[in-house]
Amino acid sequence: MTENLFFYVGLSFLIIHEMDAIRCKEWRILPLFSSLNEKVGEIIFLFAHIPLFVWIFWSLAPNTNSELFMKGFSIFMIVHIGLHILLLKHKNNEFNDWISWVFIIGSGFFGGLYLLI
Repeated sequence: MTENLFFYVGLSFLIIHEMDAIRCKEWRILPLFSSLNEKVGEIIFLFAHIPLFVWIFWSLAPNTNSELFMKGFSIFMIVHIGLHILLLKHKNNEFNDWISWVFIIGSGFFGGLYLLI
């Protein structure tokens, strides 16, 4: 368990980021959601996280190839920082305070530490 601590810290940052994404209305900057009506985009964005989190938790369950998943997902947590940087100038981007960026960068930082250790 302790050998995976950095992964779980990174995942925790990402989960909190997804909670913050609701506050910042992230669906308004995502290509698949941005063209939707505001309320419809919000609802789909919220419900889309249910299968996402089920998949994450299922992939971490015993008797799965969780080590491979953790490596791949850690890479995603690093790439995720880049995606937010690419969308930094989007007119509807509300990830503009230090709190949001602590979650975004924290996830990738700890994902990177997991890969290095």
